[in-house]
Amino acid sequence: MKFHDLKNRTAKPTGKSESLYTFRFILVCLFLILCAAGLLLRMVDLNVIQRKFLLKEGNARAIRVMKLPAYRGMVLDRNGVPLAISTPVKSIWVNPHLFKAKSWQWQHLAKYLHYSEAQLKQLIHENHKRYFFYLKRNLDPSLAAKIKALSIPGLFLQKDYKRFYPQGSSLAAIIGFTNVDDQGQSGLELAYNKWLRGISGKERVVRDRIGNVIARLGILRKPQPGHNLQLSIDYRIQYLAFHSLKQEVDHSKAKSGTIIVLNSQTGEILAMASYPSYNPNLLHKSDDPNYRNRTVTDVFEPGSTVKAFTVVNALDSGKYTPTTKVNTNPGWLRFGKDYIHDSGHVNNGILTVRGILQKSSNIGVTKLTLSLPPDSLWQVFHKVGFGRLSSIGFPGESPGVLIHHRIWRPVTLATLSYGYGLSTTTLQLAHAYMVLAEDGIWRPVSLLKLNHIPEGKRILHKHVCSEVLNMLESVVERGGTAPRASIPGYWVAGKTGTVRMVGPHGYELNHHIGTFVGVAPVTRPRLVVVVEIRDPRKGSYYGGLVAAPVFAKVMAGALRILNVAPDRPRKTGGPHA
Repeated sequence: MKFHDLKNRTAKPTGKSESLYTFRFILVCLFLILCAAGLLLRMVDLNVIQRKFLLKEGNARAIRVMKLPAYRGMVLDRNGVPLAISTPVKSIWVNPHLFKAKSWQWQHLAKYLHYSEAQLKQLIHENHKRYFFYLKRNLDPSLAAKIKALSIPGLFLQKDYKRFYPQGSSLAAIIGFTNVDDQGQSGLELAYNKWLRGISGKERVVRDRIGNVIARLGILRKPQPGHNLQLSIDYRIQYLAFHSLKQEVDHSKAKSGTIIVLNSQTGEILAMASYPSYNPNLLHKSDDPNYRNRTVTDVFEPGSTVKAFTVVNALDSGKYTPTTKVNTNPGWLRFGKDYIHDSGHVNNGILTVRGILQKSSNIGVTKLTLSLPPDSLWQVFHKVGFGRLSSIGFPGESPGVLIHHRIWRPVTLATLSYGYGLSTTTLQLAHAYMVLAEDGIWRPVSLLKLNHIPEGKRILHKHVCSEVLNMLESVVERGGTAPRASIPGYWVAGKTGTVRMVGPHGYELNHHIGTFVGVAPVTRPRLVVVVEIRDPRKGSYYGGLVAAPVFAKVMAGALRILNVAPDRPRKTGGPHA
């Protein structure tokens, strides 16, 4: 290359080139200024114009209102012993979008939750479109701590409460149970759910992108614990009643049984049990028939136990006294094609009204009833509570059946007089006998502990009730139908009942219900106990043989627990002699 060519190449740019460079410089500067202006405008837009909207949207993605579970109120017995309490537990929930577990974490998590790895992975996969689902509810806190230690992203713990029932199956039919959300599903847990459940609280928190709480901004509403519920039940008497009933039902291979212990002076229910039962701490099937409280849901024909009120009707008429003689010969009555017999087809001959109760004569009570106005017996039954709901408000309670006929047929009156043609619950039968124990005063019954005796109203004459109780003493003495119901040291009044069960084709020949209802001590009645054994298949089925011994055991134990003094002297003769 020649020297003059190199010199020309290194020469200063011409005016045209210089103007091009200047244009480019200005263009770059304008571009930078525009970028800076754009950023400034964006900053103003974000920090001034859209500030409220962006804060709202940001908070919506980071700030959450978290539920604070409320402690469910306790259920207590009359002495303050816990019958149902809520214990703190943990629930595990998952956000499938964030869930990431390593092989060893899958293994441990499946083991803790009692799943196979395949089941656990399938469960996560089935819910992969969701942002929240419970993996397991109501875990023991110690197990939840082990799961938390696995540190699996997308797996979270939540505080909850689980119901625990210290008395187990003995009180299950009364108290009922709650679901996984601690809401009442049956029994008193359902009936008093609003009273027991409390009100959940709310807390504002800040969560990170994977859902962990990183800051607590304050409580919006404090959780309000539920109220405690104190029952009239005495857990000691309840335990005795339940296990005595269970022993007899198992021994006689019966289908079921019920028992009630009632304080006749106040109307408080001290024990109420049915068997078979279930353990409310270990629930499996929601349709288990043992979940129901048979003492108030299941009805049966009371049989001879209502003969006490048939005699009340007779004495109240003024036409009869306890010593009035009634001719029951020849031991049967005919109504068209229908025949009525005394038990065992025995001819009891001439009986006093007292003897009619002692021998439980169907012929005797039939003749008493047919000699009186047709509507009078129904009126007595209705007064003492048959065919009506009680005042306890228990879910599923049955009112029973007491039909009022416009025209009473003699055979209808006859069967009604000895306990067929109507149906009742164990509670209704106990409530009716409570009227006898209280000299004709009716008071409501209660499953809640009472602070005062409720005001009653007289529905039967005092002297009539006293005479009938006196007659019922002979039932448990030698010569009566229930000597096994007697209790050493106490005067006991009671009545047996044995009826055939109704099947698809009428009354069954080989299926029976044995019942006994009694009052003690007679000199100053304190307790009424009713025992019903349904369909015993082993041994006897008579109420005096299957139900009366359970009555004696439970009544004797309850009187001792309540420190009721014996009232029966060693000398012979009844308390009213």
